[in-house]
Amino acid sequence: MAENGDGLGTVPEHERILQEIESTDTACVGPTLRSVYDDQPNAHKKFMEKLDACIRNHDKEIEKMCNFHHQGFVDAITELLKVRTDAEKLKVQVTDTNRRFQDAGKEVIVQTEDIIRCRIQQRNITTVVEKLQLCLPVLEMYSKLKEQMSAKRYYSALKTMEQLENVFFPRVSQYRFCQLMIENLPKLREDIKEISMSDLKDFLESIRKHSDKIGETAMKQ
Repeated sequence: MAENGDGLGTVPEHERILQEIESTDTACVGPTLRSVYDDQPNAHKKFMEKLDACIRNHDKEIEKMCNFHHQGFVDAITELLKVRTDAEKLKVQVTDTNRRFQDAGKEVIVQTEDIIRCRIQQRNITTVVEKLQLCLPVLEMYSKLKEQMSAKRYYSALKTMEQLENVFFPRVSQYRFCQLMIENLPKLREDIKEISMSDLKDFLESIRKHSDKIGETAMKQ
């Protein structure tokens, strides 16, 4: 009877050990298991039977839990696959949207570059027009000078030269054509001087040749 009492006393002890194993850190299980072998004879056999029963009980609980959550797991997998499909579609849409944005961005960049280029051209044209408006009066005045020279209106030509030097040339002195005109004025003055001297000599020579006739005519009057 004492042996049966010891056997009955062993069962609660085994349950305590199992509870301790389940709740104890793995590193501390060794001393607990050692106590099984330090107990009564054949205690470890009974402990193994109790352990197997405990394992079967846990297996049943796990199976029960799995059966209980199986449909939820299946639904979760189905939903996950659906989400994956939606994610793939969204990825395609995002990629397509990104590509279209990039294409649109490239087009905007090209248009912006065209606008910048047009504005630069417009600014250059405006600058050219302003410079031409500044230069045209000088060119017109110089053309007038050449016409006066051709028409032998030397006095008017000298007046035009003065206007060019004092009024018009200072406005466009930075341009090469103006420098050429300025350099040409002394030659034009020299030409006027030579032509005027030649005309004066011709005039005086003509007077000398006709002086007798002029004197005779004057005496008659």
